[in-house]
Amino acid sequence: MRELHFKDNFWNTEIISTVGYDSIIQHLNDGKRTCKEIEDFMKARAAIEEKYAKELLGLSKKVCGHSEMNTLKRSLDVFKLQTENVSLSHLHLAQTMREEAKKLEDFREKQKETRKKVEQHMDALHKQKAAQYKKTADAKKTYEQKCRDKEEAEQNMNRNATTSSSKQQEKLYAKTQQAKQTAEEADRIYSHNVSLLGKLREEWLNEHVKACEFFEKQEVERISTLRNVVWTHLNHLSQQCVTSDELYEEVRKSLEQCNIQEDIEHFINLRRTGDKPPGTLTTTRSPVTSSHFKSMQLILYEGERFTNVNTHFLCILLSEPGYSLIRY
Repeated sequence: MRELHFKDNFWNTEIISTVGYDSIIQHLNDGKRTCKEIEDFMKARAAIEEKYAKELLGLSKKVCGHSEMNTLKRSLDVFKLQTENVSLSHLHLAQTMREEAKKLEDFREKQKETRKKVEQHMDALHKQKAAQYKKTADAKKTYEQKCRDKEEAEQNMNRNATTSSSKQQEKLYAKTQQAKQTAEEADRIYSHNVSLLGKLREEWLNEHVKACEFFEKQEVERISTLRNVVWTHLNHLSQQCVTSDELYEEVRKSLEQCNIQEDIEHFINLRRTGDKPPGTLTTTRSPVTSSHFKSMQLILYEGERFTNVNTHFLCILLSEPGYSLIRY
């Protein structure tokens, strides 16, 4: 299939029309705007990455498992360390994105400056062409009017050839000759302007083709650059995922070394208080008479909760932890 090109598809039959050229310029301006939008997008994404990295870095500095010990403590320390490393990798990613955005900005500015020279040349050529076309059109009107004046003078002279005196005929002849000379001068000026317009047209045709080729080349570079920029941007994001996973893998490896039984035994060995429980409690008899049992009141309490108990039985020292027996 035959490839399409700018130089073959942006013409117009009217010599002073710039509709094809204007269409190309509008498209290039839209493309420049797209470059700026992607550039701003990448700067905004870099700012998001930087904010996330700083917050993650702050989070990695917070206390996490300070009271833990042994293998779990080591795993939590690795967890915090790798969280910090992930935050630093995101900071690096943010800086990389800003560098990519700066490259795109430089590319956009370079294209704008290079294109500016071509546009200025074409704009000047369009103005010259339009001005010469107007002069040619005016010259044509003048020429056509002078031709009508000449024909009218000749007709007038012919009509009065037999009825006017010789002096009047001389005047009519002189007027006819003057009109003829004026028409010939108008014809010369008109022809000269047509020739100038033709030369300008040829120059404009050649420059229009060159401009179209230049603009198409710029558009190819722009599309290729934007495609590569976005592709590279995504590669950086993918690499960040790989980097983060590698750092998280270090945490997983550390967690694999976390030994539950070892941590239990470590705590026991470090904080043990003894391996012998309290001995068995026995009953004690109170050396009082039975009459005393009738008036005896036991107060059983646990914390701030009291229970009054009247009993005629022997006082028994309770063996439950946290309970006491008060006799009065």
